[in-house]
Amino acid sequence: QVQLVESGGGLVQAGGSLRLSCAASGRTFSSYTMGWFRQAPGKERNFVAAISKSGSITDYADSVKGRFTISRDNAKNTVYLQVNSLKPEDTAVYYCAADSKGMYGTWHARSRDYNYWGQGTQVTVSS
Repeated sequence: QVQLVESGGGLVQAGGSLRLSCAASGRTFSSYTMGWFRQAPGKERNFVAAISKSGSITDYADSVKGRFTISRDNAKNTVYLQVNSLKPEDTAVYYCAADSKGMYGTWHARSRDYNYWGQGTQVTVSS
């Protein structure tokens, strides 16, 4: 079992930046692949980024490549999502997710393949 708590969201103007954090409970954080997803009103929950257990592998949705960076600090049981050059279409609730599966293939981009989820943090980008 792992509990996840996101923070760092807020209201920002287009072109601005935020750093989202996801704090995980327990002492087995390094045993989980971590992902970030986002969901806008009336939309599906979509993949944003994922990072392997050691942090050596990352993957991003095409829509955020070059603007967002996922990282993790296993000593602090925390995964981060640095979001830069924000656009109004980035407005959504951002969720972190965890699963014990290793980051192989493409499962990490499918929300239904993660077993643990945080409560989400709102990111609003004004034009």
